Amino acid sequence: METLLLGPDDVEESAQIGEIISAVEDAFRAYAVGNAQMPAKSYIDLPQYDGDFRSMPAYLDADGWEAASVKWVNSHTHNPERHGLPTVMGTVIYSDPETAFPLAVMDGTTLTMLRTGAAAAVATDYLAREDATSLGLVGAGVQSHLQLEAIAQVRDIETVVVADRDEDAIAEFFDLYGDAYDVREGSIEEAAACDVVSTTTPVHDPIVHAVGEGTHVNAMGADAEGKHEIADDVLQTATLVIDNYEQCMHSGEINVPWAAGKLDDEDIHAELGAIVAGEVTGRSADDEVTVFDSTGLAIQDVAAAHVVYEHADERGIGQPFELVGTDT
Repeated sequence: METLLLGPDDVEESAQIGEIISAVEDAFRAYAVGNAQMPAKSYIDLPQYDGDFRSMPAYLDADGWEAASVKWVNSHTHNPERHGLPTVMGTVIYSDPETAFPLAVMDGTTLTMLRTGAAAAVATDYLAREDATSLGLVGAGVQSHLQLEAIAQVRDIETVVVADRDEDAIAEFFDLYGDAYDVREGSIEEAAACDVVSTTTPVHDPIVHAVGEGTHVNAMGADAEGKHEIADDVLQTATLVIDNYEQCMHSGEINVPWAAGKLDDEDIHAELGAIVAGEVTGRSADDEVTVFDSTGLAIQDVAAAHVVYEHADERGIGQPFELVGTDT
């Protein structure tokens, strides 16, 4: 047997965003009902290199399919200027749960961007108003592209308001999406007043201080201790949905106000998986503000990897190679 090597272009070519959204939805449901395993993310800290490694394993027994994977990902702050390398790089090993054979080794950086967009789409589908047509994007980097592409799968987005200090990023966004949507450059306040808003910035001091009536917020940027995009009073008054309790306490959007005692368990409405599984209701009123705190979960990685591998294998995408000897 051979293992499939899938680089960034292969992953992108094999990605079907609608199917990835469905698979990530399955993953949230499976985890909520106990049909998944997701050990805690483990860290290797390397302060001498201003970086760290993280391992993220997961197993899913979803509706009609099962899968297992581990993502090995880093964050090395000074890579770009010191070594000409990305700050974050990820590699996913995708395995057959029955035999443990490594079916694929694939680029985890592109996969992470895809599953992050898909998670926001799942949250939007369950928490945003059904008639939502405007999307605000606070941050115009690459992840904002995936936010639009994924959320547009679950809501009829017509107007997109983009806020970013980087005019080059704004220009690129207009070039890519200006023909398909009514794209407008606006302030953070204007973006946050949309029906749905996704924040994808790395800030440590809140930049969103108010949202529209009935707005749904996807807080995607906080993925480490100390990061914080949304003002405490917005979080305190919103219906607050998280992806995973332990991770959000440590590194999610709520980690700073939680540590300061401004939020506690009574402020958490539910984990998203419980809503997807039908154990808890989501939005209850049109004027309700909802917030999804996303840290990114290993179950999302394995779900996205499942879709990518199946399409790549079916279409002959990628490079097969012998990684494991078959002699017994």
